[in-house]
Amino acid sequence: MWREVADRVYQARFNPCDVTVTAVVGADGAAVVDTRCSLAEAREIKDGVRTLTALPIRWVVNTHAHFDHVWGNAEFVAPRLNPPALIWGHASLPEAMRAEVEETERRIDEAEFELAVPTELVEQRAVIDLGDRALEMLHLGRGHTDGDLWLRVTDADLILAGDLVEQSGPPAYGSDSFPLEWAATLENALTLIGAATVVVPGHGEPVDARFVRRQQAEIGAVASEIERLHAAGVAADAALAEGDWSLPRESLEQAVLRGYQALG
Repeated sequence: MWREVADRVYQARFNPCDVTVTAVVGADGAAVVDTRCSLAEAREIKDGVRTLTALPIRWVVNTHAHFDHVWGNAEFVAPRLNPPALIWGHASLPEAMRAEVEETERRIDEAEFELAVPTELVEQRAVIDLGDRALEMLHLGRGHTDGDLWLRVTDADLILAGDLVEQSGPPAYGSDSFPLEWAATLENALTLIGAATVVVPGHGEPVDARFVRRQQAEIGAVASEIERLHAAGVAADAALAEGDWSLPRESLEQAVLRGYQALG
């Protein structure tokens, strides 16, 4: 299940949600990136990481606030993990995670749920020292959410993109997405991505710079079409039918709604 996608960087894909979890191992311990949907699912991560290294899990990083990436966090702090890992995330995550729990219509099994929000917060940039290598966390703009982080393992020429890049399906526009800003955020990230850089998406197989550039163009075309339709006076509820879309129409309902809201 776990495979090495770069030196001492391991990716696993899990159902439900086909979510990617990554373990980055350094001399002083392991960092786990994203924790799945529940404590039980997070225990599978812990068990898997133990097969990769005898070093402790000392850090957790959430790429963004959505439930399939963060609801396993509590498995990595006391009393379930001692010493506890430090949980990192964008500064917007604590509020966003609490709001999602309050507003969710998903059934939460309270016996298997405990919210653990990040305590180590990133505004624009922060670095985790893993001992003999560093894990750099960057907020390069809004897109999938307002709190997306890019993670860079510089000595491995690898970037973790979270759900800002999707490989196993089209980009996911939700009710907290920023469709008019997403392409610019990807453009910022592309300055860090070389021809040989491995890019690990939040869902799917690792990709390269060409894939990210192609997806950036598709997302940019969606934004341009929303702006064109809005300027032409096309109503939001008619835009999907009337637009010429670069991504599957059925995936763009929230993109249109959020785009129209932003345009006023």
